[in-house]
Amino acid sequence: MILTDDQRMLHDTVAPFMADEGAIRTQLRHWRDIGCKDGFGHGLWKQFAELGLTGMLVPEAEGGAGLGQVEANLVLEEVGRNLTPSPFLTTAVAAVRALQGSAQAARWFPGIAAGETVAALAVDEGRHHDPARTAMRAERQGNGFVLDGAKQFVVHGASADLLLVAARTGGSAGEIDGMTLFAVPKGAAGLTIENVALADSSKAARIGFERVAVDAYAVVGEVDGGWAPLSRALDAGRAGAAAELVGVAAGAAAMTFDYLRQRKQFGRLIGEFQALQHRAAHLYGEIEIARAATMKAAQLLDSNDPRAALMTAVAKAKAGKVARLAVQEGVQMHGGIGMTDEHDIGLYMKRQAVLDELFGGPRFHAGEVGRLGRG
Repeated sequence: MILTDDQRMLHDTVAPFMADEGAIRTQLRHWRDIGCKDGFGHGLWKQFAELGLTGMLVPEAEGGAGLGQVEANLVLEEVGRNLTPSPFLTTAVAAVRALQGSAQAARWFPGIAAGETVAALAVDEGRHHDPARTAMRAERQGNGFVLDGAKQFVVHGASADLLLVAARTGGSAGEIDGMTLFAVPKGAAGLTIENVALADSSKAARIGFERVAVDAYAVVGEVDGGWAPLSRALDAGRAGAAAELVGVAAGAAAMTFDYLRQRKQFGRLIGEFQALQHRAAHLYGEIEIARAATMKAAQLLDSNDPRAALMTAVAKAKAGKVARLAVQEGVQMHGGIGMTDEHDIGLYMKRQAVLDELFGGPRFHAGEVGRLGRG
């Protein structure tokens, strides 16, 4: 559970970069306040590329750094700590993992590594995350397929150059067999996109597919075998979201602890009140537990350990609960100012609410822990 020298060097590079270039007031608040349709800055995305972050999971043979989930999580924790809006999680982590080893990799990896391409996962169809319940159909037509159906909660869907779409070429909702993953480029005929602002001002989309025609080359992996690349993407996304939630918790806690050292009541610093000290100590311990679980999940993913999916579910559930505790404690300990938009602590609460549901919330992953643990 200790970082290598190279991993510490990566962290020492990324942490000040995010704190400076990815700061709340220059990124999140700026893009929110001007009503940006993307919710993030493409200039910052290019800076990610210049640092080698966008291609860090791309294999070296295909122009990337060939790093792993542990390194991606180090970046994502700093993204969460600073609430930095970017498509790093969906594009450089989840989409790259889905595309690895496929015929589509050569087409999309160069743009991702250069910070010129944004990708989105189009998976969810119902109120809650449950990819096995995918009902959207893909019917054969000529040498390709026609997609019909709808997706929602497609993060960065309106900004994406590439949509990775889960659809059924066989089986029925609730089955993992018969699923196929398709790479659908921006502007495909028959796509309708409704861009929606989420609670934290990030953007997601509701996307309709009406007879969207793709050729056989659009298949990622094998026909009826889409569960494999989709699972790679989702596990990487879940582990990454857990790391970002740890960063959200750590950022909110640091802001709160700093406030406890400054705010006075009845002539005393409120950080001297024993009840608040106990709550702060409890929160610190919970964050460290969530960080350890998330690190372990990343390590298991990197080693292709069969327990990786189980530990990823543990990490996502734990990180979500701990981040919720951190933001709730933060807002409460800040008092009245914590309820205003003027103070940044409330922004952490909003980001936690969105990340908690992305790739499945604590209830979904608690169910996964039970299911995988029995296996």
